[in-house]
Amino acid sequence: MEIKIRDYQTEDIQAILDIINHNILYSTALYDYNIRSYEQQKNILEEKISKNFPVIVAEFNGIVVGFGMYSEFRFREAYKFTVEHSVYVNENFHGNGIGKLLLEELITLARKQKLHTMIAVIDAENQSSVEFHEKFGFKTVGIIKESGYKFDRWLDSVFMQLILE
Repeated sequence: MEIKIRDYQTEDIQAILDIINHNILYSTALYDYNIRSYEQQKNILEEKISKNFPVIVAEFNGIVVGFGMYSEFRFREAYKFTVEHSVYVNENFHGNGIGKLLLEELITLARKQKLHTMIAVIDAENQSSVEFHEKFGFKTVGIIKESGYKFDRWLDSVFMQLILE
């Protein structure tokens, strides 16, 4: 399976929206309750790009099968060298190394931008994502108990960190 990683283009919005909305509806990867509209997703992506943050996609046979991005971790000036990232893969393409390619590229881009650290915030039930991040050198630096509520239960957030320098 040949996967191409490239910069996001506006024609990718619908595919990204489909991936996001699937995760909102069926997983705890996102703590959102309501699916996003096309315009909401477009605005989110455009805001990241306007702040010089990357949005990348994974493409297979001309179809977007995953995407990744990062942006501010917090909004105070002293946090400007720290970013929080997101990587999502279409549910029909899990297990094909797409997430790996996306995260590798995000790490490379963050280093090129002279960022210092990347943060992952992962639902504690998603042990495969925790293990995935560990393969890249991310370390668990904290767990916030019952920080989210979705699907009629409390969820814990795992904070993982990778020092880039």
